[in-house]
Amino acid sequence: MTDIEPQTRHRLEARASDIIQRLPAMGKLMIIGKGKGATHERIGKVETVTEISGRLVCGGIHHKSSIDPNLIADVIFDTSSIMQNQVYPRLDFRKADGATLFAAVGFEGLEKFETALADIGRSTDPSTRDMSRPQRPELDPADPGVAPLNQALEAANPVTLRYDEPGFSQSWTGIVSKVSPGMGFINVMTEDFHLHLLGGTVAQWTKEETPDSGQRLSAVNSEGEPIGLTLILSDAPSNAQGNGKHED
Repeated sequence: MTDIEPQTRHRLEARASDIIQRLPAMGKLMIIGKGKGATHERIGKVETVTEISGRLVCGGIHHKSSIDPNLIADVIFDTSSIMQNQVYPRLDFRKADGATLFAAVGFEGLEKFETALADIGRSTDPSTRDMSRPQRPELDPADPGVAPLNQALEAANPVTLRYDEPGFSQSWTGIVSKVSPGMGFINVMTEDFHLHLLGGTVAQWTKEETPDSGQRLSAVNSEGEPIGLTLILSDAPSNAQGNGKHED
């Protein structure tokens, strides 16, 4: 008798805006924006989803993202990720070209996702998600991407790290307590935020002054294109405790 592999990817038969409105019911989530070498992740429970000028804003202590649901062509529900016998369900919100605009991954198992999506029809999705982890060279200590992050680490003042692409933006404000190279990436990780910046992505940071005497640095690649990652540095002293939960 041949075992049949369970189907782990389904297309949800509902509007993206309807599914996004259900994110607060799904427990602790990681919302992921990714593109051009930068991965920006916020982690925690989505407390609110509100509509502002046609965009849906996910808010709360741990989340700050803004989404244009009109750019989302379909939503894929993926249950293929299993670690230590726990399913980490994933929603891929995809654009018309098949690329993922953003994703949401659950940290509290499958039950809350299934309950929140129980009344939504679904159909089998034949596509697969690339789970490979290619070998990458060690990070060059002189990589241009790391210098302003080390500057933020040394200053110990709150900074804002933003990721923006058409249809999706997300930000985190807090204190950078560690900058770690690993697997070819520059990593900044706190309890509710991860940044993974691929080595060799940033050729330079363009600078402009902010009204509060700080600096806004925008990451640019070797082709002169902004990659969507912005670091806002403040010269103001901090009274924060460095828990990474401060909002701008």
